[in-house]
Amino acid sequence: MTETIYDKSVPGRVGVVLPKVDVPTSDLPADLLRDDLDLPEVSELQVVRHFTNLSAFNHSIDKGFYPLGSCTMKYNPKINEDAARLPGFAQLHPLSDDDGSQGALALMHTLQGWLAEIAGFKGASLVPAAGAQGELAGILMIRAYHADRGDSRRTKILVPNSAHGTNPATVSMAGLSVVELPSDENGDVDLIALRAACDDTVAGMMITVPSTLGVFEEHILDVIEAVHGCGGLMYMDGANMNALLGIVKPGELGFDVMHYNLHKTFSTPHGGGGPGCGAVAVGEKLTPFLPGPIAMIAEEAESEEDAPLYGLRMPAKSIGRLKAFQGNFGMHVRAYAYIRTYGAAGLREVSRHAVLNANYVRSRLRGVYTMPYDRICAHEFVTEGRFEGVESVHALDISKRLMDFGIHPPTNYFPLIVHEALLIEPTETEDKATLDAFVDVMLQIASEAKENPTLLTEAPHVTPVGRLDEVRAAKELVLCCRPLPDWAHTQAGD
Repeated sequence: MTETIYDKSVPGRVGVVLPKVDVPTSDLPADLLRDDLDLPEVSELQVVRHFTNLSAFNHSIDKGFYPLGSCTMKYNPKINEDAARLPGFAQLHPLSDDDGSQGALALMHTLQGWLAEIAGFKGASLVPAAGAQGELAGILMIRAYHADRGDSRRTKILVPNSAHGTNPATVSMAGLSVVELPSDENGDVDLIALRAACDDTVAGMMITVPSTLGVFEEHILDVIEAVHGCGGLMYMDGANMNALLGIVKPGELGFDVMHYNLHKTFSTPHGGGGPGCGAVAVGEKLTPFLPGPIAMIAEEAESEEDAPLYGLRMPAKSIGRLKAFQGNFGMHVRAYAYIRTYGAAGLREVSRHAVLNANYVRSRLRGVYTMPYDRICAHEFVTEGRFEGVESVHALDISKRLMDFGIHPPTNYFPLIVHEALLIEPTETEDKATLDAFVDVMLQIASEAKENPTLLTEAPHVTPVGRLDEVRAAKELVLCCRPLPDWAHTQAGD
């Protein structure tokens, strides 16, 4: 069994020596004090090695390939991190007045304009803290738009059955009803079902373009026309904008509102529950309803040599604040640096290579893995993680086996309408050698599934922890650094 830091504990060892207190002290409440806190007594070096070794167990984009579909886990240039850590940005207090925040406000104002321009919209807000909150902002704006016109009948939002799970959840949170639409044999929205659902009770429709099936909606103009025809508004889930930058402007297609995931498309560390940004961009109809505050020019420059003065304001009919202060400002800085570095031509190349990489991997896996929607994909594609005649092997087993090769698993069991789904997104930042190595591993795993399926069903074999009982682990949480319970050691193969 692996030695823990508790095994290295020696009474009297000290990992850190605090300086003498140079301010007045006060007693803590008795109920906050504990005499039985069982912490290991170790040296500073042992503490450093302990946490360094733990960090080495974590998989990250800096360590290996991460083809996690629908999440765009791509490499982000470190210069964007450096920009976000500049003292003038990182140490700026959110309650600073406008005069002391002109640089930050100028950045926000510029970024709002860029995000609106990239997607073909009139305006944008940076306030929403994540994609899901951006969705909520979009549906709340649609609801507010109809209410402002005195149209109280519109209580339904149309949602395709291939949608992100947050879409129907967002509709419910906004107090509206979900109408699920089926997909046709090509993975597009069933137009017959859509047109049948369009009536004067429809507030709007949420749709992801490209869809979570990894394909571009071939009839998107017909979809938009049908919804607009019955008086509804169109919301685009912009989680997959990585495939459209510089190629398609959703606003010009006819969408009324869209959210970005800055933490997927424009260089923000993704995952781990950290801060994100679900910036929303809107057409002219919805600009008065944007969540605020938004950055604006408060006073025009007096000459070409001068800069304008910037401030914050709430739009006239704003749905209000969704977050304290002005959103997650560090994410704004990263996105600004990313867009400024690439420029218009570079953003187009981002999407071209994302689509190229996905189609290259898809084409090499065809014939070995089942492609339920066998057509040119966007930046990701979905395949089935099962093989004819090998009933014991499932998508989860393929993913567990990938871990033995140092590759993070793709998304499992999503979209829900695909049996044993594996959603694969190689991203634009991976080179051909990496993609070929991934394909070779996937082909090897397919052969192993038929020749020796236990290699998959008992995987992973070389990771620090073996296959766990995930249901039990979720119910019997181990949230401290003490040694694992016996049942966990048994599962890990210790």
